[in-house]
Amino acid sequence: MTSKERAELKTQAMKLDSIFQIGKASLTPQLVEAIKDALTARELIKISVLKNCADDPGELAEIISERTGSKIVQVIGKKIVLYKKNREKEEKRRHMLKQQETKKKTVSKAGMGKGKRRNG
Repeated sequence: MTSKERAELKTQAMKLDSIFQIGKASLTPQLVEAIKDALTARELIKISVLKNCADDPGELAEIISERTGSKIVQVIGKKIVLYKKNREKEEKRRHMLKQQETKKKTVSKAGMGKGKRRNG
């Protein structure tokens, strides 16, 4: 991940609310599985580490990243931001962009007439 991509993801993450909280029980297999599912659905997620969790947020981020196949965008205080590219979503975006480009081309061609019309 380039620094430019990381900066863009950080900007997007600022608007996100945390969707997971890691507390006293720390990381459980169920939590890791839920995070994996959320990354598939959303690509970018934010996780809060509660005060009653004895583990270091940086270490937790590394463990989660390793187990889910995601990348750590940032760890600030007790907040972890993770990103995992979803291939299916990427293909859908490309397909949508191609459709939009095709529509624009057909609209611009349709707008070109044989000449100027005269009023009157």
